[in-house]
Amino acid sequence: MIRTDSLSAGCEGTTEERFMEHSTCATDSGSMRERNEDALLCMPEQHIYMVADGVGGHNAGDKASDMAVQTLRQRILETPPNLCDDEDRLMDYFLELLNEVNDRIAKSGEERADQAGMATTAVILYLCRERAYVINVGDSRAYLYRDRQLRQITEDHTFVNELIKNGAITKEEAELHPKRNMITRALGGEKKLQPDFYRFDVFSGDRLLLCTDGLYNELTEEEIRDVFETTSSTEAMSEQLVRRANENGGSDNITVVCVAV
Repeated sequence: MIRTDSLSAGCEGTTEERFMEHSTCATDSGSMRERNEDALLCMPEQHIYMVADGVGGHNAGDKASDMAVQTLRQRILETPPNLCDDEDRLMDYFLELLNEVNDRIAKSGEERADQAGMATTAVILYLCRERAYVINVGDSRAYLYRDRQLRQITEDHTFVNELIKNGAITKEEAELHPKRNMITRALGGEKKLQPDFYRFDVFSGDRLLLCTDGLYNELTEEEIRDVFETTSSTEAMSEQLVRRANENGGSDNITVVCVAV
């Protein structure tokens, strides 16, 4: 099911005609981790971006996230979406890609003991004419910065978020919950994949951010918004986000994709 953001509004022209798209992608192992289990995909010519955060025993998380990124890259190069005029087919296109990734990761985990249980989050951004499409599985996030306001687009697929939605705990209690890092959906961990789809119109001046939890667990939304307010280039945005996350502890891998239109 596609979730339509309330910020949507009609506008004419294509993304290529109306906007000059700029993007910067960055990943860092963080201050406390030797291994980086995050991965990213930046395909500006196809207007597709992705971040993935691998999980799994025996240090197989990096294999899961890398498999997700490389599979999507290969399939997109072979068959670009080019389906801006048919939204249903566009969603089917990405669902088919993610199902292939899900199956490949699951099969690899079944065949190799050292990769058993591996999986990965994924959040994908596709800019198609004047619209943005976001697809997510897990707790990696997409944000929109517009008119000096930062808005989280995606919903975390986590155990504690389900408790929050059900009124069992507060957001403050979730930060200390022993299962706060447990995700409820992941590529490689699903028999029937259930990604969330979002769509919203984009306008000149918008900033879009994809990130893993290594960023937003270290920076508040106010701190993230401050970076967007005080920087003008995607290069500076990415550099400052990673640097500030490390300065605040850097307890996990940090991956960001900043896109300006």
